[in-house]
Amino acid sequence: MALFNPDDPFAAIARSLGNQNGELETVEKGLAVAVELIDGCHHAGVSMVRAGQRIETPAATSDVAMRGDQLQYELHEGPCLDAVKTQETILCPDLLHEQRWATWAPKVAHELNVRSMMCLQLFTTARSFGALNLYSESLDAFDQQDQALGLALAAHIAVALASSREIDTREIAIISRTVIGQAEGILMERYDLTPDKAFSVLRRVSQETQTKLVIVATDLVRTRRLPPHRPD
Repeated sequence: MALFNPDDPFAAIARSLGNQNGELETVEKGLAVAVELIDGCHHAGVSMVRAGQRIETPAATSDVAMRGDQLQYELHEGPCLDAVKTQETILCPDLLHEQRWATWAPKVAHELNVRSMMCLQLFTTARSFGALNLYSESLDAFDQQDQALGLALAAHIAVALASSREIDTREIAIISRTVIGQAEGILMERYDLTPDKAFSVLRRVSQETQTKLVIVATDLVRTRRLPPHRPD
């Protein structure tokens, strides 16, 4: 089975996000996909840092996600703020017993009926920061499969936003680097390759399929599909 499957739903997502007519449409499409594909995700939003370090949520799937994000900005604490600049993935399995954000967490749990959350960094550059914020009304809603899907989707959104915002894709740091590293690890373990050889495999598939390297990597991490023959 091919590493990159053009019929895979994430391939369709990549094409769809790449065809949007601007940043807002790109973000809205990505959020709709998150709610549809990730089990337990009831609401989604995106945090973006604008010029002058002003942070806002340009799009959300519901008032719950918008308010959850806004409370973080008002209280100056929360997983979205941490994910924007410092961590690639933040999980909050039980907001009622969360110690990291002592004011924000119980307020969101009681006022918005949000019980758990996952935030994923979209990209971090010298000029731009972003995070994908997934809210759930269920306790401990996001498992390892959901994390893999979230990382893959965040990578897709990051690449699409990089294009719409004219961000040099070499500056998309955390998500792309992490996903590519995970894909290299899979190839290294399965085929007993060196890191350089594993990266060469990813780059070759990227070139042969005319698919961005980070998309090839996310497809491999998500599906564990490997090339049909052992790499040379």
